[in-house]
Amino acid sequence: MDEIVKQALAKWPNVPHCYGWLNLDARGNWRMRDERAQHLNLPGDKLTNAALVGFIVRNYDRDERGCWYFQNGPQRVYVNLEAAPFVCRTDPVHGYVLHTGAPLATIDEAWLTEDGHLVLRSGDVVAQLDDRDMAQAMAQFVPEGDDALAAWMDGADLALQLKTTQGSLPLQRLASADMPGKFQYQQTPNP
Repeated sequence: MDEIVKQALAKWPNVPHCYGWLNLDARGNWRMRDERAQHLNLPGDKLTNAALVGFIVRNYDRDERGCWYFQNGPQRVYVNLEAAPFVCRTDPVHGYVLHTGAPLATIDEAWLTEDGHLVLRSGDVVAQLDDRDMAQAMAQFVPEGDDALAAWMDGADLALQLKTTQGSLPLQRLASADMPGKFQYQQTPNP
């Protein structure tokens, strides 16, 4: 957490929390949701200012309820999650990198959802792969090929694995609707 944020918290400890204004989309973009976007249930405007995005990333955390937020000075701004608390992308050096810029170190477990999303866990970090990188990730599936993946997705008794820099992991099945409960996070925090 930034030092200026710690100082603001000490100076103004009772600032009300903010809900509904910030969204993390399934491609790892931070989106600001003004009143109109909230009222019309729109994703909001993509934040592109590097300094602002960096500030959010450095002060991004979760509370004891499993709600993710960013500490904006004395105010806690809760984040609506379109998919998971983290989004990752493929990377030629590290294998996978989070939307925060941090490499996804050792991958402990991997899942595929019924709608074809790859979900990875490294320690306490749960990340869904940006859908634009699925083709690169599929090249790491064993056995390779669309036919094997289609058969697995249709429920065939086939051991599908993901090759990582540390070795291979079995791909497990996971329902998208079960992700928040399994990984103990709230997609839409409320007061």
